[in-house]
Parts: sequence; structure tokens; C-alpha cells
Amino acid sequence: MSLVTILPSGKAVDVAAGTTLLAAILASEALENHVCNGKMTCGACHIFVQEGRKGLSKINREENEKLDSIVGIGSKSRLACFATVLGTENISIELLSFGSGL
Repeated sequence: MSLVTILPSGKAVDVAAGTTLLAAILASEALENHVCNGKMTCGACHIFVQEGRKGLSKINREENEKLDSIVGIGSKSRLACFATVLGTENISIELLSFGSGL
């Protein structure tokens, strides 16, 4: 289990290994819905991982290509629907303005 903290709200949720960050965000009720419902097609779930990047799955080719098409990405950027919690450490993520990838 990992504790995922969602900024700027500060809401936190315990998450089992194998859970996507998008599922954690939805479980925390920091967000009610998502543009593509986690089907990995829109890029709207662009977030910044502030702490615990090693506690997430590695970026795969498909996620990297989707990130390349988004304005405003940085070294802490991930797509919440792709990033999977490994359960090895706590994670802190920042919701910029969910939907910024559109």
C-alpha cells in the first residue's frame, strides 16, 4: 500500500499496488469524472509527481508519445491513467488543472 496525496487539496488515499493514479484520484473524490474515463486516449490527466516517482511504474512508449503532444510537460509530468502505483513508497501528485492536456 502507498499513501497518495493529491495537491492542492491535500486529500490523501491509501492505494494498493497496481492501482493507477487516475483511480486513486477518483477514489479520493478530488475529481468526479474524467474526459476519456481512463481509456488512455485524451491526455487530459496530465499531472506532476511531486514526491515518490520511484514508487510508480516506468513511463512506457505510449505514455511518452502522448506526453510529447501536451503543452506544459516537464520532468515531473505523468499521465494519471498510465502511471501505476508500485506500493513501495508514498506519492504526492499535483493536479494542475485536470484537462490541461486537451
